[in-house]
Amino acid sequence: DCWFHVDDLSSAHVYLRLKPGMTLDDIPEELLLDCASLVKANSIQGCKKHSVYVVYTRWKNLKKTNQMVDGQVGYHRPENVRRMEVEKNNDIVKLINKTKEERYPDLSQLQQDRLREIQLEKKANRKRQEKEKALAALEEQQRQEELSYDRLMDPNKMTNVADVKGTADSSAAEEYEDDFF
Repeated sequence: DCWFHVDDLSSAHVYLRLKPGMTLDDIPEELLLDCASLVKANSIQGCKKHSVYVVYTRWKNLKKTNQMVDGQVGYHRPENVRRMEVEKNNDIVKLINKTKEERYPDLSQLQQDRLREIQLEKKANRKRQEKEKALAALEEQQRQEELSYDRLMDPNKMTNVADVKGTADSSAAEEYEDDFF
């Protein structure tokens, strides 16, 4: 999730639910402008100004300590905070307010559900990768068996030189060669 707020002024917070794997760079410019305009319009001081700066970052980057005043937040990694200038744009805010829908969801439960969904996805990917790895190992083993001479060299079918009884003439060797072919 991505968090938006007017920089250095009190304002509402806007949370944007990102699709899995999405980064801040993947958010379309129009959507950034919509969220930033909405935050500006819902700022007591910011809505009176022609332009303000809006900051946005991943919600995991937000840091709240006991020493902070109500409504104040910090950042774990300030370098991951983006800042953009937003000018007054009532048209965007009017369009957004037309589609406004009041909901009071259990945010904690929604977050748990989403984390559970991500865990199940990761588990399925891990199982798929393990299957692919096992299949690749089996294919490699079969390839190695095809290239191996072990199936040709059966010890039960082999004859030791000591087992071949020699004769004065070469007849024993000829009989052995006939058997071989």
